[in-house]
Amino acid sequence: MVTKELFNFLNQLEKNNNREWFTENKPTFQKHQAEIKDLFQDVQTKLSATDNIEGHKIYRIYRDVRFSKDKLPYKKHFSGYFSRATKQLRGGYYLHIEHNNTVVGGGFYAPNSEDLKRIRQEFEYGDSEMRTIIDSKEFKDTFGELVGDEVKSAPRGFDKNDPAIDLIRKKQFIAMRKFTDEEVLSPHFIEDVVKTFEALRPFFDYMSSILTTDLNGEPIK
Repeated sequence: MVTKELFNFLNQLEKNNNREWFTENKPTFQKHQAEIKDLFQDVQTKLSATDNIEGHKIYRIYRDVRFSKDKLPYKKHFSGYFSRATKQLRGGYYLHIEHNNTVVGGGFYAPNSEDLKRIRQEFEYGDSEMRTIIDSKEFKDTFGELVGDEVKSAPRGFDKNDPAIDLIRKKQFIAMRKFTDEEVLSPHFIEDVVKTFEALRPFFDYMSSILTTDLNGEPIK
């Protein structure tokens, strides 16, 4: 479980984001880091009952400030992701725990140019399957809508008047559900995270089918 003490630590870290304070409070950080590791392992175990999960990674608390104007050394959250196994299963699950800003979901954050072109071509050919998924009651009740970066007009080689242009314009395909602190502190939080991830499966499975076949529906070798 996530505890109030963990949120209190993150709040204090936000107010004292410097190496001296962090060094002094490192034992407390390590205690909460261990709790987060247990949480991620529990989520993976439960998620593996319905999906083929290769593993998970928890991001480090240390920020990479080399190319950032913001030189604060530490993140004010814990986060990480769960990888699906094999090249046939695309999409990644993401979990981000932060005071008043916990989000759970996933998607396709940075498709390479080849994959992005393939996705756009599929939507150009027909978008009804994707519409069925993202317009479903479960998807809308859980995530609302797809989010992510997109181009302002039509990508090169695509018609700006295409009925599916709202999908074709996208560079990322992400679905996120926000949780209140009260929901995060609930004893049911892990189960709610897993259910949220499971609500992504129709979306992930359809995108996987696109990215592992050509426009004729033949498997890509």
